[in-house]
Amino acid sequence: MSNQQNNHKANQGNANKGTSGTNQAYAKVQGNRGKQMNPNQKK
Repeated sequence: MSNQQNNHKANQGNANKGTSGTNQAYAKVQGNRGKQMNPNQKK
């Protein structure tokens, strides 16, 4: 894996608690997870 891929993989699990700003990779993962977990989601 390239360094960029490794960074992205690490960012996906990192909420960056205690810092200002957002981790875009983490936010996108959580947004997609919320969509998938929604019981009202149409199939």
